[in-house]
Amino acid sequence: MTPSTSSRNNVGFSAWLAQRIVQLRLAILLLFAVLIGASAFFVQQFRIDASAETLLVKNNALYIKTQQANQRFSPDEFILVAYKPRNGELFSAATFADLTTLSEQYRKLPRVQSVTSMLNVPLLTDASVLTTDADVSALSWQQQQYSPAQMQQLLSDHPIFTDLLLNTAEAAAAMQIVFKPDAQLVALERDMLAIEQHALQRELSAEENAALAQLQKQADPLRQALVKQRRREIAQIEQINQQVQQRAETFSGGAYVVAQHLVDIISSDLTVFGSAIAIIIALLLLLLYRSLRWVLFPLLVCTVSVWLTLSLFALLDIRATVISANFIALQLILTLAVMIHLIGAYRDIARNNSTASQQQRVIMTLEQKLAPCFYATLTTSVGFGSLIFSGIQPVVDFGYMMLIAMLLTMSVSLLLFPALLSLLKAKAETADYAILSRLLQAVRRLVARAPLRTVFAGLLLFALLLPGSAQLNVENSFINYFAKDTRVYRELKFIDQEFGGSTPLDIVISLDPAKAKADLLLSAEQFNQLHLAHAVVAEFAASGNVTSLVNFTTLASQLNNGKPLTEYELNSIYLLLEQKVVNQLVGAYLAEQPLQVRIATRIQDTTEGLNRELLMQQLHQDLQSVGLTTEDYSLTNLFVLYQDILSRLFDSQIMTLGLVYLAMAVLLLLIFRSLKIALIALVPNICTTLGILGLIGWLGIPLDIMTITIAAIAMGIAIDDTIHFVHSYLQAPAAKALQHAFAHTGLAMLFTSVVIAAGFAVFGFSGFLPSVYFGLLTAAAMLMALAADLTILPALLSRFVPPATKAA
Repeated sequence: MTPSTSSRNNVGFSAWLAQRIVQLRLAILLLFAVLIGASAFFVQQFRIDASAETLLVKNNALYIKTQQANQRFSPDEFILVAYKPRNGELFSAATFADLTTLSEQYRKLPRVQSVTSMLNVPLLTDASVLTTDADVSALSWQQQQYSPAQMQQLLSDHPIFTDLLLNTAEAAAAMQIVFKPDAQLVALERDMLAIEQHALQRELSAEENAALAQLQKQADPLRQALVKQRRREIAQIEQINQQVQQRAETFSGGAYVVAQHLVDIISSDLTVFGSAIAIIIALLLLLLYRSLRWVLFPLLVCTVSVWLTLSLFALLDIRATVISANFIALQLILTLAVMIHLIGAYRDIARNNSTASQQQRVIMTLEQKLAPCFYATLTTSVGFGSLIFSGIQPVVDFGYMMLIAMLLTMSVSLLLFPALLSLLKAKAETADYAILSRLLQAVRRLVARAPLRTVFAGLLLFALLLPGSAQLNVENSFINYFAKDTRVYRELKFIDQEFGGSTPLDIVISLDPAKAKADLLLSAEQFNQLHLAHAVVAEFAASGNVTSLVNFTTLASQLNNGKPLTEYELNSIYLLLEQKVVNQLVGAYLAEQPLQVRIATRIQDTTEGLNRELLMQQLHQDLQSVGLTTEDYSLTNLFVLYQDILSRLFDSQIMTLGLVYLAMAVLLLLIFRSLKIALIALVPNICTTLGILGLIGWLGIPLDIMTITIAAIAMGIAIDDTIHFVHSYLQAPAAKALQHAFAHTGLAMLFTSVVIAAGFAVFGFSGFLPSVYFGLLTAAAMLMALAADLTILPALLSRFVPPATKAA
């Protein structure tokens, strides 16, 4: 089928559908009124989930092994509060009084199990307490009321408590607030893991997946209640901390504190930047069209589109995460893009058909724009849909969310907007800005005079950006997600640098049973192997606090005046310290049946020049250099999981882009029924996506789970203008095709790109850097796409699509 035949068929169907929409406008308005009213109940249940787990790839081996290690060694849920006196005197009566008061207040919170600080841990003074029946727990400041000087002496360079309860510089102290676990939730999670761990050896059966889904359903309300409880607890802790603000600075840390900060930032961004985008859109629409109807109607349609999407997400229990939090801004702008093309066509028709009724104008607008608007939203959906194949679960979820959002955008834009528009009175439309029309016609003349040189010049400019893609990297720091002037950044940085790091990394070692002794937990040979592995981990510059059984025996050796201990003494001392000293502070370090030991460290994210991938590689090499095989140990916890997702990003980007190009080529071929036209339409969009990747590389912005989506999203959005331009070009008489496309679509393309770029640029003021990069880079991509669509695209069409193939 030729483009001409295809165009006539499309026009015939578009005319029929346009008439039906206008005829049924009251029924359409009633339908949307019912949907809007019904959705009011659900929209209130829309949730944001900003937990660290939303950034991870679940159901893979590393995730399951981390869950196994967490259950086996039972690390507690806790919040760390650091206290730094403003006068610099940590060891003082005032500090001890504040720590006592704060700890007492924390303990009053219903879910708090214990509060540990340097005031209530046993501080051993000599080796005699290790070999007698002395009450070790009585050797604390609370019981003994040590003087500040004695406390400093006892805690200075302490093998266990340094970087946990006080920093190395002895300028700040920490309190660890440990919470009681929810017994029912713990039991459900244990049951879920019992099923999930089978995935390490085989595919889960249908029965197992069904049982897992049922357990998830039972656990979800408990988790949601826990999230709300944590939010209240964090607020209460911050309120308690205010009591000492005149005398000290306080810093809160821990995964749940970070998650709450993320929820607050995301909620703020949704509200503040959603409102800011709406205001900017309103101002730009008023400036461009100089009519209130073209401000109110598009904003109303955008609002309905987002409202219905939020309610549907709530109904389906689809939650916004750190990655998908910007979907509201995306949908607002994507809906508006359709509006601008419809408004542009309507205004042009109204000026050229002044005697036509309002319904006739709307029908003519739909006849002209139904097909390209449908195709544009379809191709945008494909752009987002490609994210489903990224292999990264959070990105996959974002892809599904945007697919749903685009379906609703398409329905609202092509049904509700014309139905509303047909109710208005027909009136004369203002003329477009002459300076913009002259600018577009100047570009058209340039393209028409020298199409090949225009293509060459455009490709050369994009080619200059391309080498930047070789500089792309996926190295990133969770702390660096936040702007440096934000409170959350200051708190995370302080905890990271002063209290042993931020991102937990555990090394779980399975000890050789052949080296065991029946009457000992650990033989000297086994302990020596642990000691070597501990030293390897501690050697890295990025390793913060490193804790294992080695720390316990180091303390015992210090108390024993540096004299070596026998393996029997090591075991008895470990049992004593583990039970009476460590308590809830740092979790378990030895588990039996099978015999495993745990080395716990936290990586300092602010380490200069930190390269996670290189660190992981070097750690594996060093552990194997001290006699461990890959079967003897496993690396688990958040650092490993986060590095795993970063390592997938680059391959995912290549695969995702490849899928986008292929899917777009197929769609363009189906739309235009011409391989040549499809390939021409693809060129400016390939230039845009590769150009934006090159720009990211030149600017040194690391790829992460948000910036990785920009190329696919940019192409999904930018191809809208391409389709509108090509469609307009093919619909015009051959002799005036280029002039017609610039006159009828060029202005709408310019308006759309400027409005979208301005809307996304608002995110540059966010305190969450992934949102900043996402907004500014998407704005840059839109301007790149506009430049390519107004130069390279028309030049290629003019040169390679002869008059005979154009629609008559």
